[in-house]
This record gives sequence, structure tokens and C-alpha cells, in this order.
Amino acid sequence: MGNLLYLVHRLPYPPNKGDKVRSYHLLKHLAKQHHVYLGTFVDDPADEAYVEVVRQFCRDSHIARLHPRIAKLRSLSGLLTQQALGLRYYRNAGLRSWVRQILVDQKIDAIVVFSSVMVQYVDEMLDGNGPPVLIDFVDVDSAKWTQYATKHSWPMSWLYGREGERLLGYERQVAARAQHSFFVTENETTLFLKMAPECAKRVTSMSNGVDADYFSPDPARISPFSLAVIREQLQPAEIPLVFTGAMDYWPNIDATIWFVSDILPALRKMWPQARFYIVGRSPSPSVLALASDSVVVTGTVPDIRPYLQHAAVVVAPLRVARGIQNKLLEAMAMARPVVATSSCVDAIDVHNGTEILSAGDAHDFVDKIDTLLNAPAWAALVGQSGRQRVVSSYSWPAHLSEIDRYLDVNPSERVSA
Repeated sequence: MGNLLYLVHRLPYPPNKGDKVRSYHLLKHLAKQHHVYLGTFVDDPADEAYVEVVRQFCRDSHIARLHPRIAKLRSLSGLLTQQALGLRYYRNAGLRSWVRQILVDQKIDAIVVFSSVMVQYVDEMLDGNGPPVLIDFVDVDSAKWTQYATKHSWPMSWLYGREGERLLGYERQVAARAQHSFFVTENETTLFLKMAPECAKRVTSMSNGVDADYFSPDPARISPFSLAVIREQLQPAEIPLVFTGAMDYWPNIDATIWFVSDILPALRKMWPQARFYIVGRSPSPSVLALASDSVVVTGTVPDIRPYLQHAAVVVAPLRVARGIQNKLLEAMAMARPVVATSSCVDAIDVHNGTEILSAGDAHDFVDKIDTLLNAPAWAALVGQSGRQRVVSSYSWPAHLSEIDRYLDVNPSERVSA
């Protein structure tokens, strides 16, 4: 057992959005074998209730408070430099001081950094000047910003393009100097190495997982959807189509707006009972404006599993997405048929057409959902096959063990890049 410094850009609990799901399970994995010293931020007042839960996994911690509006204003000062704005956004003197003190007071055997913006706190440790630094980039964040630029008009297109360019330069720099780095899929790893071939020996993939015991169907779980007495039996009075995710995240916002404007109207011509449920915290004003007789915006719910389990179809119309989408794995674990954009399906190890259905455009989405609704027995089989795939291929321990061989506390036995 060794001492690990673990730096995360957002409190790794509750696991209610993609990055927090991964960072939480990584924290649990590391804490099973090591003493963890955690440095992180709380950027949502609702997460204050979970600080003590996180501290139970740690030998020591520093949890800084981050106010998004103030941080955004502070990050704009980066326009006067060559830096990515995200580095200024997550800059905090108190956290920096704590990190330095921990490195002095404790014998830290390795440093694990979750998200490139947190590397700035241990930049001086790179190049072998201290404990080995392992970076979990998760996705190629720079590519995300570059993709955002193509979806927006000036001046945001310029700002996003600049962030993509500056962040890629930083990603390349730190990946070339860290002992090892990870991305969530082979596709993300390949994409990064196309832009940073000099890092080929220092980068591999470490996939996501899902807790298939937690996300499992339960016959006793009550449906949150409308019911009616039909032919003397209690049956669904609507056909619920479900999307889950943090609804202040732009790719999710874009996905729901596209579904409501380009997909749902055609579906309702064939299935008037179809109703689209947008399930997730912090819906933006543009998402709230989607609410109608055919669209329900739930906001935060205590448990997303009833919405997944009783959905007719779970959809993921994400046009701007990086890496593995946990929402897909969770829905599959709940044995529901899922229709997702091709880029999302391509990122996971599944059999398209039998365990999940991919859609290339709006017309394809309509066709795939209509086919599932017309064949409920086949839809159930797709859901069951998807769950079997998750259980067999996506356990968290199996994937996160990839990092263990780089965390040997005996320097003579550490894996070299």
C-alpha cells in the first residue's frame, strides 16, 4: 500500500454525470489499495452534502469551493496569454498551497491526475522530478472545444477554436512529460496520437464501466410515467422516450433540442402517445423552453432508474460527444433498448443491431425507434442482450486495473514508458 495524491477537477460524488461517475469509481479503486490524498473542487452547492462521503475514502483532502461565474470571469484573463482558459478557470491558491504541503509532509508514491486542467498543480513533478505522474485525460478535451467551434457563430466560434488550439498544445506538452496517460477509448487514444505522435509510448486506453448490480431491473420498481386502465388492466397511457444527463452541459442541450425539433414531430405522427422525457439536473433555459404536452423536463430526480427501467426506448441523440457515454451503459444495464448516434455507438464494444441501435441522422432515429415500438418482443430482446454485454464487458474493476501496474510503490518495479 502506498500514498497517492489524487487531483480531480470536480468532487467525485455523487456519480450523477459522466466525469463524476468515472472519477468516483477511480477514487474507490485507488482507496482499496492505497492511502489517498485528494485535492478537488465543489462547483455545485448541492454537492456540499456529499463532502463527508468523499472524505471517507481519503487519508486527507482539500476541497476548494469554485463559483462558476467568478471562475469564468477569471478565466478570461487567459486571453492576454497563450494559455488555455480552462487552466485559469481551475486555478486556486489554497489548493496549490495544500498540494505543495502534502508533497513536503507525506511520502507520496504516485500522483494521479483526473482531467488535464489539474496537471498545473504538479507541473514541476513532471520529467521525473518527483513521484510519477499519471494523467487520466478521459477524453480529448481539446477536440471537444474545436467541435464546439463548428456549431457556433462568431465570436463564440473564435473563442472555442482558440481554446481547442491552446488546450491541445497543453495536452501534448504534459502527456509527453508524464509517466503515463490514459483515454477512455481506443478511438480517443488514436485521435490524440494522430495529433501528438511523440506520445505514442506513453498513452493507452482505460475504459469506463458500469455498476450492473445497481443499474439492474427490479419488478418492484414503480413507473414514473402516466398509467391508465385499458381493457380492465393498468397499462401505460403514454409511450415514454427517455434521455438522461446533466442538462446544463451543452452537448446534452444540443441533443435534446435536435430531438424535439427534428425527430419527435415525425414520431408523433406515427405514435401520438409518444412523450419525450428529459431527465437530469440543472436544465438550462433553452431546455426548460422545450416543455410541452409532448415533452417533459424533470430537472433533478432522486433516482433515474425508474425512468430508464420503464422507458419504451432510451435515446442518446448526441451530435457532439467524446468517448464512452455512461448514459448508454446505464440504460443497457437496465435492459432497455437504446437508440444512439453512430459516434456514441462506435465508442463502445457492442454489437450494433442486436445490443444497441445506431442512427446516422434524424430520419434514421425515427425509423429505428418506430421499428422498436412496432416489435416490443424484439425490443425486449435488444434490451436483454445489451444488459448481458454490459455485465460481461463493462465491470469497473476489470477496466480500472489497467492503472495498477503504474502504481507499484517500489520504484525499481515501476513500468517505464
